[in-house]
Amino acid sequence: MAHLLDTSTLTAPLPPVVLEVGELFGAAGHELSLVGGPVRDLFLGRVSPDLDFTTDADPDQTLAVIGRWADAHWEIGRAFGTIGLRKGGHQIEITTYRAEAYDPASRNPVVAFGTSLDDDLLRRDFTINAMALRLPSLELVDLFGGVRDLHAGVLRTPGTPSSSFSDDPLRMMRAARFTSQLGVTVAPEVAEAMESMAERISIISAERVRDELVKLIEGRAPDAGIDLMVETGLAEHVLPEVSALRLETDEHHRHKDVYQHSLTVLRQACALETGDDGAVPAPDVVLRLAALLHDIGKPATRKFEPGGAVSFRHHDAVGAKLTAKRLRALRFDNDTIKAVARLVELHMRFYGYGEAGWSDSAVRRYVNDAGPLLERLHRLTRSDVTTRNRRKAERLAFAYDDLEERIAALAEQEELDSIRPDLDGEQIMALLGIRPGPVVGRAYRFLLEERMEHGPQGPAEAETALRRWWSDQPESQESTP
Repeated sequence: MAHLLDTSTLTAPLPPVVLEVGELFGAAGHELSLVGGPVRDLFLGRVSPDLDFTTDADPDQTLAVIGRWADAHWEIGRAFGTIGLRKGGHQIEITTYRAEAYDPASRNPVVAFGTSLDDDLLRRDFTINAMALRLPSLELVDLFGGVRDLHAGVLRTPGTPSSSFSDDPLRMMRAARFTSQLGVTVAPEVAEAMESMAERISIISAERVRDELVKLIEGRAPDAGIDLMVETGLAEHVLPEVSALRLETDEHHRHKDVYQHSLTVLRQACALETGDDGAVPAPDVVLRLAALLHDIGKPATRKFEPGGAVSFRHHDAVGAKLTAKRLRALRFDNDTIKAVARLVELHMRFYGYGEAGWSDSAVRRYVNDAGPLLERLHRLTRSDVTTRNRRKAERLAFAYDDLEERIAALAEQEELDSIRPDLDGEQIMALLGIRPGPVVGRAYRFLLEERMEHGPQGPAEAETALRRWWSDQPESQESTP
């Protein structure tokens, strides 16, 4: 179906650059259409700075049209028929009509240029992304009911889902991503195809899967996207530790549903991201991943105790190791891996405070151990309260309020966020008359413990404590301060 688009029906304005580039290609005798996400977003009230076009011009002809007009251009995607450029504040990609053929055993498509807009649209992932706006005529081409599906909030494929996912298994991850980003649900036939073909995601590179997972996690409803992955079996090949949270049915109801609890924690963490202080701007991938994965150590540590109780001792430490292993397999960067694993490791630490209260030194250690992750840890810990027992929830919230107030008060007194010993390494070596080496590190750690336990002492008191410690060390007999 094709018809002239009434731009007054759009909930977002059409960027002027779209018409401008359309006029350029039309004057050169070429077809050009805005396609994919940018067309979809016009109906959703969103304007993306990234614009995708398709054309009957080959890459050389495209370069001839935009060479002088673009602020800059690049040819990284030339082998796939794509020329990239920048114009004003927009990133633009112009791709020659494609008719792709996929090797079922390959991770990458074999690209062949096409001659038809209709054929190009047929090979796209979902109907909501298979709409085109011909330029400069503003003719909307919607052959597969994309506008209808968008308004209905349903995700369908232009052709059969099995053919689409066979061509590019990563589209199954995109289905979960769009569920998170757009709030859509997949059509029954799409869910069935995902379930039967989930194993094919294993031929896709970890980097491409990771990128789709990050987009899903950053979406407005990441719990819905994760749930689709779990329900269809896709998570078995991407996040098997999350699927494993669906512990076998406990007919005696001796423990809560860990999987549903984790989804709730994820939702609550999203809601807490940006407070008045703006300390954890949304969307925060580290916090969201930690919320999703914080309990993945439970299946491996579950134990039925005498009397019917269920325990998960040390699931935080086990979960941290599993988290790091999974994120490494997905090729996340080291900083993200360390941060998420650390939050998982620390997420139970607060409960000792809620039960017994802490000394000032324990509060200092909590802050020091969290380091730059403290604000995220605050939010993760608060999100981890999903009990329906109102009194218990209120008691935990009050205890954490109290902890945060104590942290703030101590920080005001002693710059808690950058705790250091009262003497640095140079001073330690000078006082003890020793050279750089492991002994200096031991002395430094001793003084740090002193600082944690007693607060700021000043150089004189720290020197006294250091000399007392040094007198008990075997190396002290080999060196005279």
